[in-house]
Amino acid sequence: MAEPTSPLDPDQREPSTPSKRVRSILESLLFAAGDPIPLARLLQVLPGYEKRDVIRALSELGEEYARDERGFRLQQVAGGYQLRTSAANADFVKALLAERPVRLTRASLETLAVIAYRQPVTRPEIEAIRGVDVDAVLTTLCERRLVRVLGRKDVVGRPLLYGTTPEFLETFGLKDLASLPTLEELGTSADALERAAKAVEIAAAAAAETNAPREEETRVEEE
Repeated sequence: MAEPTSPLDPDQREPSTPSKRVRSILESLLFAAGDPIPLARLLQVLPGYEKRDVIRALSELGEEYARDERGFRLQQVAGGYQLRTSAANADFVKALLAERPVRLTRASLETLAVIAYRQPVTRPEIEAIRGVDVDAVLTTLCERRLVRVLGRKDVVGRPLLYGTTPEFLETFGLKDLASLPTLEELGTSADALERAAKAVEIAAAAAAETNAPREEETRVEEE
């Protein structure tokens, strides 16, 4: 009896339709993983397949799901590829799981926006922009793994530097930090984040002129 061959053995691929085979494997990997899978990791478990073929197969899958209006989409999120349910079906998914969506207060959203747009940033710098104490908010964001400590700033007192996490990208459906300007992708959180982002830019401009942001220009009104 012949030894069973690995399903990843390139010799077992259908010679006439290699794309069909790798697409099937990718679907299994993405479904089983759940979390975003980096391209490098996919290539590790697909020996014998060329990088360009894997990228092409991923693109074909994404186009097929969108074209056929499937109940899930293939998206690049947090530096990897992930199967995500269609936004149009979100209410039905929530009803099935009986889970409340992750909700952030306005203070948390605005603090998160400051960190996202200005990272790495210290707590005093965040407070100078928002005009309020953010100690409790930072603790909450860290506990939710949306924010993390990146290190310490090389100044007197060596304050902690904060930045966003891969979970932040995944939560808001962002491919990477370069995707932040497209705030419409953030759904219902977009308005609050956009206001906070504008406040960040106003504060940055004021700081460049006076070396210290003025509270009346940088304060974000609390609800």
